[in-house]
Amino acid sequence: MPDRAPADRRGELLAIAARLFADKGFKNTTVRDIADAAGILSGSLYHHFDSKESMVDEILRTFQEELFGQYDEILASDADPLAKLEQAVLVSFDAIDQHHDEVAIFQNEAAYLLTFDRFSYLADRNRQSREVWLTLLRNGIDAGVLRDDLDVELTYRFIRDTVWVAVSWYRPGGRRTHTEIAKQYLSILLEGIHS
Repeated sequence: MPDRAPADRRGELLAIAARLFADKGFKNTTVRDIADAAGILSGSLYHHFDSKESMVDEILRTFQEELFGQYDEILASDADPLAKLEQAVLVSFDAIDQHHDEVAIFQNEAAYLLTFDRFSYLADRNRQSREVWLTLLRNGIDAGVLRDDLDVELTYRFIRDTVWVAVSWYRPGGRRTHTEIAKQYLSILLEGIHS
């Protein structure tokens, strides 16, 4: 059997590291932990990455480029404002399903990682995320499909916190799919819970 391509092995190592960072925390995961989980010597890991910081950097950058690319497509689309808001929620829950470890790392470790200069882009991504959701909400209000008495900042915080905290309890392959959960969430968000 031929050896795996270096890019494939690199991807495998990043997936192993992402799982460990998500489960144990970035600070509590050592290079040795990653190497042991990959079945290699610690020194062999340095053939692919110069540090665990480089690994988490690549994990988060790749994930966020994909996610924000999708948000940009939604904002640029011709869909009506309510459909755009719904698409953004669906994309977010899809990210939780498809990139569970990456989302967990960002949710749990961003504050710590921001103490390092190399992760300053995470603050930019937080600002960009805020602007995406505020734009969606303002456009919905302007179009008359969302209530005009909404406090957009409070509504943004509610959406952000209730969507992304789902990474702490949602498990891919569980009783409900991420799409079912997103649709239920949208029903609660847009229609309320009163009878």
